[in-house]
Amino acid sequence: MYTQPTVLRSVLDPKYLEYCLSKHYDIGQWIECLYWLRGLNDTYRVRTSNGFYILRVYRLAINENDVAYELSLLTQLKIVLNSVDTKVSEPIAKKDNSLYTVLNAPEGKRIAVIFRYLNGTENILHDEASCFTFGRSAAELHTAMDQVILNQPRYELDTNFLVTQPLERIVNYIGEKNEAVPFLHEFANALKEQILIASRQGLDWGLCHGDMHGNNNAFKEGSYFTHYDFEWSANGWRAYDLAQVRARKRQLEDQKEPLWNALISGYRSVRNFSAQDEMAIELFVIARRFWVMSLDVAFIESDSGALDYSDDWLEGFIDEFRNFEIV
Repeated sequence: MYTQPTVLRSVLDPKYLEYCLSKHYDIGQWIECLYWLRGLNDTYRVRTSNGFYILRVYRLAINENDVAYELSLLTQLKIVLNSVDTKVSEPIAKKDNSLYTVLNAPEGKRIAVIFRYLNGTENILHDEASCFTFGRSAAELHTAMDQVILNQPRYELDTNFLVTQPLERIVNYIGEKNEAVPFLHEFANALKEQILIASRQGLDWGLCHGDMHGNNNAFKEGSYFTHYDFEWSANGWRAYDLAQVRARKRQLEDQKEPLWNALISGYRSVRNFSAQDEMAIELFVIARRFWVMSLDVAFIESDSGALDYSDDWLEGFIDEFRNFEIV
């Protein structure tokens, strides 16, 4: 019974974070801790006598195993990528050489990590040169990921993650009796079947970034990209990683094809991307959109509220899925 106040998601006071964390890091005297961005997790910008840093406080659902996996990946990638232009975000070690802190929050335990501050800027990939560079960077990242060894248990970016689990979340939210449910089941089954057929053609499978949409997960500095936000990283189809860039909605319609061709050319300048992989891109664009719909659902209760996720939201996705014409 809910007889006491219950918190689903808090915003931790910067002063509390300074109290909890400053003594554990050798990064200079803390001058300011500023709440910077509310996303799936909370981001703060820390300014010390040594400069700027980024502090991430993960949401309650992210546990120590999740964070340990991401940080192990980043630590190894920093070493492997040493000889190429592409870089990744760098976690800052504490005085005891550990990389994260478990904090007490009103809703439960939340994990905090401080990262080195990135000086680049977000590149919106609106010109062919930037797309070529991003494609090359994505290929360098995938090549480096092939050399990483991770022993922690982890889900995979397979049809269960991309289709089955999202379907369950969506149906649970709209209700089994909603008139859209039969179509959603038919659509999900057709999507899974087509992905399985495509996968039998020998698609490239390996460690993926998991959220490589090219918006707020990579900064460009000079001629190279630094990738961050590896929260969704896991083994999956590399075509799914690139499909997230393909699905971008921030490019003019008449520019999408030349920009995409530039990106793929950049990727292939470093790493093979087969005709079968490229043919599967559109299929994974559909899977990504289905997964994004379920991501909306996942954060209604604790973050966004239900107001904007009612009939219009549902009808918009149903119309979009029908236009894909896979059922």
